[in-house]
Amino acid sequence: MSELHLAEVNIAKRLAPMDDPIMQDFVNNVDNMNAIADAAEGFIWRLQDEDKDEAIHVFQDDSLIVNMSVWESLECLFNYTYNSGHIEVFKRKKEWFSKMKMMHMAFWYVPEGYEPTFQEAKDRLDYLNTYGDTPYAFSFKNKFTVQDAQNYKQLK
Repeated sequence: MSELHLAEVNIAKRLAPMDDPIMQDFVNNVDNMNAIADAAEGFIWRLQDEDKDEAIHVFQDDSLIVNMSVWESLECLFNYTYNSGHIEVFKRKKEWFSKMKMMHMAFWYVPEGYEPTFQEAKDRLDYLNTYGDTPYAFSFKNKFTVQDAQNYKQLK
């Protein structure tokens, strides 16, 4: 059996179009955030900007920014999110994005070498918002293991 890695999706609702002055500082930091992720311990894959147009069709909201990535483990993703240069931009998210009432980030395990799809990411977010944290789709609040995910029976 191949090793399992952690996939994640996070979405954010922009306060303005990407070319609006409100979004300028965010846009100016995207390449830096990507470089920090690419160099982070445990980073495996991330959605490339040129592939993001399809997200509009799946999520049916062109004001959303959708990011997906794959990591060796939950700990590696946590360290990137909260213990790297990413945190400086993350702390400023209210400047560019509105607060979402629904869960905006979901994690799940995928086979080694697998790249998640937008539909899969949307399905995991929808599941998380319907059922809360489960081994099928979860957040940093619950640290489900690969074993938890393999033993979990989906509720739908």
